[in-house]
Amino acid sequence: MRPITNHALWLGHAGDIRDVRILYDTGIQAILDLAGNEPLQQLPRSFTYCRFPLFDDGSNPKWLLQVVIHTLAELISLNIPTLVFCSAGLSRTPVIAAAALAKVTQLPIEQCLKTVSHDSPADVSSALWVSIKDVIA
Repeated sequence: MRPITNHALWLGHAGDIRDVRILYDTGIQAILDLAGNEPLQQLPRSFTYCRFPLFDDGSNPKWLLQVVIHTLAELISLNIPTLVFCSAGLSRTPVIAAAALAKVTQLPIEQCLKTVSHDSPADVSSALWVSIKDVIA
């Protein structure tokens, strides 16, 4: 789990929510689960948990992409400490975070993707990237 500087935002992978003590210690209040290929997570009631089952192959409905980007952008705007995660944290997580940051900051999505992935590995699916860029255009 890694923080995004200047925002109450953390990016992670499915394993990051298995130890709820870490979530409590970092002050996480909202969790966005993007892992469409992982089982539903069981968390304590004190967390706001949103599941948006996304896939890297570009098959996601446009409305679902719009809703997840809008939801994360609102949480960022409201400064709600939020963890976004997918299975490995390498594709869906950074792309959705970048799209939401682009919406909030009005910066180009490419610049936001560099911001969220500058100090960690990323393996962005080209099909997902194209569909996200289409949604935010």
